[in-house]
Amino acid sequence: MTPRKRLVGLGAFALASSLVLTACGGGGGDDTGDAEGASTGIVTVGNGEPQNPIIPTMTNETFGSKVTSNVFAGLVYYDAEGVVHNEVAESIESDDNKVWTITLKEGWEFSDGTPVTAQSFVDAWNYGAYGPNAQNLSYFFDPIDGFADVQVPTDKDGEPTGDDPASETLSGLEVVSDTEFTATLAQPESDFPLRLGYSAFFPLPEVFFDDPEAFGEAPIGNGPYVLETWEHNSLIELRPNETYAGDREVQNGGVDLIAYTDEDSAYNDLLDGNLDIVTNVPASAFGTFEDELGDRAVNQPAAVIQVINVPEYVKGFEGEAGLLRRQAISMAIDRASITETVFSGSRTPATDFTSPVINGWSEELEGNEVLDFNPDEAKKLWDQAEEIEPWGDEPLFIASNADSDHQSWIDPTCNGIRDTLGIDCEFDAYPTFDEFLDARDSEGIKGLFRGGWQADYPAMSNFLGPIYGTGAGSNDMGYSSEEFDAKLTEANGESDPDAAIELYKEAQTILFQDLPGIPLWYNNATGGWSESVDNVVFGWDSDPLLYQVTKSE
Repeated sequence: MTPRKRLVGLGAFALASSLVLTACGGGGGDDTGDAEGASTGIVTVGNGEPQNPIIPTMTNETFGSKVTSNVFAGLVYYDAEGVVHNEVAESIESDDNKVWTITLKEGWEFSDGTPVTAQSFVDAWNYGAYGPNAQNLSYFFDPIDGFADVQVPTDKDGEPTGDDPASETLSGLEVVSDTEFTATLAQPESDFPLRLGYSAFFPLPEVFFDDPEAFGEAPIGNGPYVLETWEHNSLIELRPNETYAGDREVQNGGVDLIAYTDEDSAYNDLLDGNLDIVTNVPASAFGTFEDELGDRAVNQPAAVIQVINVPEYVKGFEGEAGLLRRQAISMAIDRASITETVFSGSRTPATDFTSPVINGWSEELEGNEVLDFNPDEAKKLWDQAEEIEPWGDEPLFIASNADSDHQSWIDPTCNGIRDTLGIDCEFDAYPTFDEFLDARDSEGIKGLFRGGWQADYPAMSNFLGPIYGTGAGSNDMGYSSEEFDAKLTEANGESDPDAAIELYKEAQTILFQDLPGIPLWYNNATGGWSESVDNVVFGWDSDPLLYQVTKSE
């Protein structure tokens, strides 16, 4: 059975989404494999340079997320299967899915010895939501009452007026005691507790607010590790946090996250015994890594999707002609061929905007025929667009970072576009991931660009709202649809999980009509580890659970 078929056949993970989340023991639980207690070796992991300072509400990319998820602990955490366990929370309760009472366990401290209290969460959430702070993940606080009041006022054209927000704090947050606070939402949302393991909802110590810039270089968290050293573009050293009070008990002497600018180099270091874990196998090794690593290879489904995003500001993709071009480009991509030949079956052609490992995924959605390889229809649609507005002689650019293996699939994608549509297509390469992100965020990209989404929490809503909602933190295309926003709000407020799934499917139908992003394929987690480490488990989101890895000196 090919990896691609394993991905499709896995189905949905079991999720904890009841009205009450009570304390769960077990931490690593079954995830810890056959570990026999803590080891002392330092585990080395291939990574890259984080784009931003290590502040939870500023970190929405993979290199920085490996730090925040290990240096901080939230109200809940997700195990390898995506099941929710309480961490700092003793309970998260609601009678109506609108007013949530959150009670904390006692005895939690930050690594500087100060207590983790209800105020630590409320202050952190208010800071992240407050518009002038320009936090990347402020969108995640949109469901909480008062969110509109903490945003920067805009005029009728959406431009900032220069005025201050009406408030600096969310009216829906109230501290009851050191161990209890309430969160009142604008509407009932049954999956609210499911989101609270994501970094946007992590707490912050008082010292953060004295100097956020300095804190971002040397964060103080409450998670299983502390950040001991950050040598930019080289190394991040994580070491066990002696004050950590949760179930993710560290089983090693620490983790070194090593910044690579080339995935082949990282993989070769793994083969040579100079690196313990790689989280992305390079395309050059897709056909060989399982034989080379044997039972130290991982090739399993993960909540990750790759798309080509279409920025609203790029000329040629506006209006009716622009939509026809989006459809034409999508139908000119032979996803099945690329996933088999380039990725050796470790990717699966997309049929929606979510992931097969998420409850509610479907390969039968209205409008998803636009993802089928159909060169004749693609050429027809492109010609229709030409009659409305000629494209001209400019190439179609697809931008991404060159320090990963994206050229391996962009080249055949461009070949198909050239052959089918009769236009030039080129890889617009940025040397490093953070340079690519900076260009993307400053609207400096001159064409289409690669978008990869690794889920923050295991729910359909996480693949839709943060990427395609108006003004959302990861809506890098500038897409805005009142119809989509309204359907997403309706789905989020549905108390019946099955009914909510149907509404999320309807929301995706709107995306297929507009194509702000062109889904390509779902990723498997492809990685591996050296003979020096044991108890390596890759989770539902494709990241390894670093705290449980063991390594002898």
